[in-house]
Amino acid sequence: METGYQEGLNVYVKQKQAAVDLVNSVGNLMFNKGVELVLFRNHLVDISLSEVVNLYSNYANEILETPIDIHTSAEVAAEMLKIDLAPSKIDLGKLTAEYLVEKSNFSSINDFLTTKLSNFIGQDKHTFEAKDVVLYGFGRIGRLVVRELIKQAGKGQQLLLRAIVLRSVTKDQMIKRAALLRNDSVHGAFKGTVVEDFENQALIINGQKIQLIAASNPEDVDYAKFGIEKALLIDSTGVLKTKEDLSRHLKNEEISQVLLTAPGAGIPNIVYGINHDEFDLDQHEIFSAASCTTNAISPILKVIEENFDIEKGHVETIHAYTNDQNLLDNMHKKPRRGRSAAINMVISSTGAGKAVVKVIPSLANKLTANAVRVPTPNGSLAIMHLNLNKKTSLEEVNNAIKQAALEGRLVNQINYQINEELVSNDIIGNTCPAVFDSSATIVSEDGKSTTLYTWYDNEFGYTKQVIRLAKHIAKVRRLIYY
Repeated sequence: METGYQEGLNVYVKQKQAAVDLVNSVGNLMFNKGVELVLFRNHLVDISLSEVVNLYSNYANEILETPIDIHTSAEVAAEMLKIDLAPSKIDLGKLTAEYLVEKSNFSSINDFLTTKLSNFIGQDKHTFEAKDVVLYGFGRIGRLVVRELIKQAGKGQQLLLRAIVLRSVTKDQMIKRAALLRNDSVHGAFKGTVVEDFENQALIINGQKIQLIAASNPEDVDYAKFGIEKALLIDSTGVLKTKEDLSRHLKNEEISQVLLTAPGAGIPNIVYGINHDEFDLDQHEIFSAASCTTNAISPILKVIEENFDIEKGHVETIHAYTNDQNLLDNMHKKPRRGRSAAINMVISSTGAGKAVVKVIPSLANKLTANAVRVPTPNGSLAIMHLNLNKKTSLEEVNNAIKQAALEGRLVNQINYQINEELVSNDIIGNTCPAVFDSSATIVSEDGKSTTLYTWYDNEFGYTKQVIRLAKHIAKVRRLIYY
């Protein structure tokens, strides 16, 4: 027993030692070369050594048919430091798995990497300039956008957060805004520094000066005063939702594009990964990132529609409460939302059923949808009951979604889970807008209907989609190896 104990401990210690080497390489690649390494979409920056080991021991090896090990990944990452890679985003998990299968064909790891990443070598591959970004509104989504953009700062940075527009800017408000950014009851503490610059009405976040601008109307802002040029404006207020209203931002010559973090009317509604390349970016100036629910259900529905042909279906979302609801019973413009969000399940409406048709036109007239708001602050669940034209099985359904999660256009959109104990808190902070619960899948005996369960962090998972879309429409796209 003592020998088994010691052997197991020694294995774990060696894994953590490899994690130290890996994290060191990840940091050097990120901040010195602008190369971001991920492990099957999971971030490797700003996470602990234990989290790194857990990613390899659990997620990577349980999902992949070809296991990978942290020791090989550490060697691959260290070798990447020796190569003149252009700013890019590279899936270290995929690269490691390929090396383990193909290494007999190469003389060394360096030989393997220079062959696989030949199109990534040389700074001439870095062909874009970073885009200025203005954040209009600073609520739940806005603060997460700030956290993510600040975290991605460094060589090869794509989006430069320059300013945040608020209704007013006072010393007291700056203190409170900074406090809300530093600590979040759902997402935890911000892993960085936030300093209030009262004299210049700015926040210094990880050394970056973010100007705070007071304005009551979009037309009132003087962006040129702060050296902001040709900026992408992300509107997260939820107030302006039509093309006409959002066009007011474009009256400022310094704003070249607008991205709405909500469904919009008269503008392209886009779920990144599905229909983002169906629009001529030069023909549009205003875009919508759709809703969190639309981003959660569209990737799964896309896979099922393409593989099994949906006849009809119903989507029910079990959605965390939001600031739109009342903490205690009070008047509200919408039915039932006036009742206390913290102690009631509340039947509500959702436009996701109709919105998904804008993203996947073949689903027109096939879906109905409704929602139930529940007493959780974040973390939602979409239940999709679908009748199919093609007979199938539980294994075929799960395998189709698993394949889409590992390869192809939806690797950033679908996170495939096999954990039978998964609950809503477990998916908070997941970078994918759709966390597919494979253990919960149901297929009828006749194989003609299926019920699918997809979790989603309705705040962070959606924010990641907003940023992906922002980079796309701003044309600041790095080289990607997935």
